[in-house]
Amino acid sequence: MDPSLQGADVFFLLMGAILVFAMHGGFAFLEVGTVRHKSQVNALVKILVDFAISTICYFFIGYWISYGVTFLADAASISGGDTAFAPQGMALVKFFFLATFAAAVPAIVSGGIAERARFGAQCAATALVVGLCYPLIEGIVWNGNFAIQQTLFADALGAQFKDFAGSIVVHAFGGWVALGAILRLGPRLGRYDRGSSIGIPPSSIPWLAMGSWLLCVGWFGFNVMSAQSLKGISGLVALNSLMAMCGGILAALVAGRNDPGFVHNGALAGLVAVCAGSDIMHPVGALVTGAAAGVIFVQMFQISSNRWKIDDVLGVWALHGLCGLWGGIACGIFGQTALGGLGGVTLSSQLVGSVAGAIFGLIVGVVVYSIVHAAFGLRLTPEEERRGADLSIHKIGANPEEDVRTGRV
Repeated sequence: MDPSLQGADVFFLLMGAILVFAMHGGFAFLEVGTVRHKSQVNALVKILVDFAISTICYFFIGYWISYGVTFLADAASISGGDTAFAPQGMALVKFFFLATFAAAVPAIVSGGIAERARFGAQCAATALVVGLCYPLIEGIVWNGNFAIQQTLFADALGAQFKDFAGSIVVHAFGGWVALGAILRLGPRLGRYDRGSSIGIPPSSIPWLAMGSWLLCVGWFGFNVMSAQSLKGISGLVALNSLMAMCGGILAALVAGRNDPGFVHNGALAGLVAVCAGSDIMHPVGALVTGAAAGVIFVQMFQISSNRWKIDDVLGVWALHGLCGLWGGIACGIFGQTALGGLGGVTLSSQLVGSVAGAIFGLIVGVVVYSIVHAAFGLRLTPEEERRGADLSIHKIGANPEEDVRTGRV
């Protein structure tokens, strides 16, 4: 390849990695605005520390499991001096890009188990999920590991399972891992008293909105730059992402009766759902996919919280788990040429692959968080939880000067 074109691809993918990295700030502020004031510092620290742990575990273990590549060689080789690595450090920015995807999984889980999980236990779970479990589904779907894509999907079901930007690999997997963790952890104190659901209001709608905006902006790097090269880039992905986002916003606005939390999360629901088929759907199909996801999120968050008494603080199972699952299936519907798509997919492959990814995520969530609970204890004590994760874990609140002035600390 022409060195200038190779350099352009490196820069292109590096910008994608930076955009997705910025999304982690969105995860942080979305959680900050949703949790109570006494847990805001913990939300910020968790997302940043989870990112660091995820990157290190993915560098030494996870990326090797997914792609059979290790960077434990001299810098000259891994920068392109060895023929096993692409020139100008392309392999390195590809790792950076995919590491930001891997780190999104514990960021998703963080929102579901907020306000009552032990910090050290969650860090241990992050290492296990990103280092050992997530790379299995990533390698199967995106690298063809174990020949499952060929034998199960292409040969038996008519087409390989398609997940262009991670509706299943990242979002559904992360959301169902979170469900397993939430069920193992149990609800927050006072959330369900005497059989009734006691609503806990968010601490800051502006911070929640800021988190949503950061995620929306970064998502165009998440989706569009999943092409991983200038040659593969498609404006269709950008337009489909935009249409799905708008569909999710308006559907959540109506279904959620103007609730600002639902509106801002509706944008994310649409973007979660369109990831899988964003490169092959018609924009109208993407709009419908996003709108359906907005309704799924609003309805299932309310049902799971109020009727099933699942204390999912940020609604990550509904948002990522269910909307991601829908997105994988929707790819097999709206990706068909009969509905204006580019084709190359079958509904049977998408249905089987999507459900399998969700089941795998739930199993991982239950097993990993059960192991962590047995080893470290997963939950704060009742007294620590009442005091709040900020003071109990980090010994400082979101407004230290005010805490000192009022005698809170």
